[in-house]
Order: sequence, then C-alpha cells, then structure tokens
Amino acid sequence: MGNIVAIVGRPNVGKSTLFNRMTQTRHAIVNEEAGTTRDRHYGKAEWLGREFSVIDTGGWVVNSDDIFEEEIRKQVVLAIEEADVILFLVDVTTGITDLDEQVARILRTSKTPVVLVANKTDNHELLYNAPEFYKLGLDEPYCVSSMSGSGTGDLLDVLVSKFSKEPEVEHDVDIPRFAVVGRPNAGKSSLINSFIGQERNIVTDIAGTTRDTIYTRYDKFGFDFYLVDTAGIRKKNKVAEDLEYYSVLRSIRAIEYSDVCILMLDATRGVEAQDLNIFSLIQRNSKGLVVVVNKWDLIEDKSDKVIKEYEAAIRSRLDPFTDFDIVFSSALTKQRIHKVLETAKTTYENRSTRIPTAKLNSEMLPLIEAYPPPSNKGKYIKIKYITQLPKTMVPSFVFFANLPQYIKEPYKRFLENKIREKWNLTGTPINIFIRQK
Repeated sequence: MGNIVAIVGRPNVGKSTLFNRMTQTRHAIVNEEAGTTRDRHYGKAEWLGREFSVIDTGGWVVNSDDIFEEEIRKQVVLAIEEADVILFLVDVTTGITDLDEQVARILRTSKTPVVLVANKTDNHELLYNAPEFYKLGLDEPYCVSSMSGSGTGDLLDVLVSKFSKEPEVEHDVDIPRFAVVGRPNAGKSSLINSFIGQERNIVTDIAGTTRDTIYTRYDKFGFDFYLVDTAGIRKKNKVAEDLEYYSVLRSIRAIEYSDVCILMLDATRGVEAQDLNIFSLIQRNSKGLVVVVNKWDLIEDKSDKVIKEYEAAIRSRLDPFTDFDIVFSSALTKQRIHKVLETAKTTYENRSTRIPTAKLNSEMLPLIEAYPPPSNKGKYIKIKYITQLPKTMVPSFVFFANLPQYIKEPYKRFLENKIREKWNLTGTPINIFIRQK
C-alpha cells in the first residue's frame, strides 16, 4: 500500500512547485477544475515502481500574521503524526530564517524520517549557499530546483529509500473493505460503534501496515466485510483538533485502503467545503461511494418533500457525479444502520459489474447514432464498437472511434450517463476511454 509524503516549510519556499513536479506524471489527479483550491494539494506520484501520495501542507495555512507561526507549527506536528516521510523545504536564496529554525526544532524530535531540501538552487553559485543548512541539525541538505527540475531525481531516490518495507496486511482480498469518512463531529465513531456495538467478539481486529491502519472484520447478520479504521490507536492530538486539514489528512489513508467509502454528512449542517474535499479524494482514488446523512433524528420535518430537497441539494453540490445512494440515518438511535451496510455492499458489488459486449453494442450504438458526437472542423466522428475492459478496479469502457481526439468531456459524460441509465452502476465511478478503431 502507498506511503504518504508531506512537504512542509514556511511560505514561498516553493512547496507547490515541488509538489507539481512530483505529481506531474499523473497530471489528471491534480486537475485544475476540482472543487476547492485545497484539492490541488494532494496527489499521487510514482518513482522506481513505488506509488505514493504527496501532500503539500502549504495549501492548508491561514495567512494572517498573528496565527501564522502557530499554523505552521500545527501543520508540522500533524505531518509528523500522519506522514511516512517528511520533505522539509528551505530556500537557498534567503538562507535560514527564524521560522525555518522553529520548524527544524520540531522535526529534530520526530521519529518520522525527514529529508532536508534546499530549493531554488537554480545555478552553480547558489550551491555554495547550501552548507549553511547543516546548522539546522537535520543531516545533509539535498539541492534541487523545483522550477527546472534539476536534482529532483536524486531527491526522489533518497525519498523512496526511506519508505518502510512494510509487510502487506494479511487479509482476504475477496472481502470488501469499507471506510467511514467525514469531517470531525459528523458522527463517524458513533456509526462505527453502532455497527460493532458492545459485541466485540464478532469482530476481529487485524493491525495493518504503517501508521496503524486497522482492519476490523465484521461477520454477522449476513454481512462480511472489513471496516477500515486508520486512527484507531493514536489518541487524537489536541493540537490538531481544530485544524481543518486534520480530517482530510486522516481520511487519505482510510480512503486509499478501502473499496467503498461511507461519507458521513451532518444533517444539521448540509454539505460544507470540508465534505467536498473528502469527496474529491474519494473520486480521485476511484472508490465506491455511499452518502449517509447522520443525525436525522434531530430534523423536525422528515416529510418526503424535505427528503427530496435534501437529496437534490447534496447531488447538486457533488455534481457531475450524482449516481450514488443517500441514506438518512441516526448513529445515535441506530436508525437505518443496516440500510447503510446493505447499500455499501451493493455499491461494492456494482464495482464488479460485467456487461457483455454484444449487449453493450446493441443498447448503446443506436443511442450514439441518434445523438452522435458533434462534428469537428467539418469532420464527422463515428463510434463503431464498444467493449468493457476485463479485470479493472472500476468498470471501464472503451469506445472505438475514427477521430478519438475530437470527442470532448461533455460527450463522454453523455455516454457515461447513458450507461448508468441502462445498467445499475450506482455508487461506483466508471471510466470511459475513446480509442482509435
């Protein structure tokens, strides 16, 4: 499973530039359109065959002077708690500042491996400034220019060498893994507790890989699945309690380790920016989704009209992905708790839906003929044949066309919607590829 790398440092040392360079090979993941700016600070990278997640902590700072240092301190403490390796960026052109020294002081006490990076080494003269950073007491500084990319290969070699050779968790591959995610206080732990109840004997914990991912095996009432819980062991650090990005960081690992994510919303608060951040992590990791509106017992008016309004509001916030189930429940009164599990199970099964090629073509080709892709520069685009790729993580379909480069996003979305109308793929993402026939 992937390691998590956090980039820390004071503002303007080039954290985002380095982040972009590290994640560029997977550019689709750091797409500009994604909901909130904070989306752009999480991505996947790959080096020497190891895939890992990269987090640019700079995206989470509130820039106002009085709380500035405090914020950076919180970020660093949290990065130590959650990441497997920390990249500490300093700027060769300015040398060591007070803030650098404060960050270094915290990092020196950490058990998490730290790699010191002297950034903006854009020419040979600047290399001579790098030895100054030995004063920070964090070993050798690696000189890079994240703008031009020089030195980044060596840096990545060092980085990957610091990953733990973690033993893979022994758990059954065929059993679904569900993660309950959401912002703090949405009721995640009460939901997990009401699943598991006091009857811990039906539940076996399997301590997981790095940073204690716990798989809890739940085998009862006809269900059999693992609950992924990632913060199971550590006490929540008080420092991090009020930090918005705390819950996103905590969610990353749970989401990456699961098949289906149960996203908890608070009925009394609706969909907030924080929920959108977590939702986009689920999307970009191509996981199944079930939305649970918790604390439904606190809502006075539970008429169908209100429920419909609620559902419409949630779907419009999570648009364009709207094909998922919404369950209204209360972890406290255990209302519709089983429904949550049933829905998660169905969503998991939908991920492995196989549609026979003949069926795909007989249903979809007439639709495509009636609504062909818009012609481009006077050229007509024809889709001749469709097939579903075998053995993929999520259902993936290939449409063979004469001019695939002219088929744009909106038309792909049209194709996706038509597939969803005809077959039950609720809750699971699907991939649409257009290839040369």
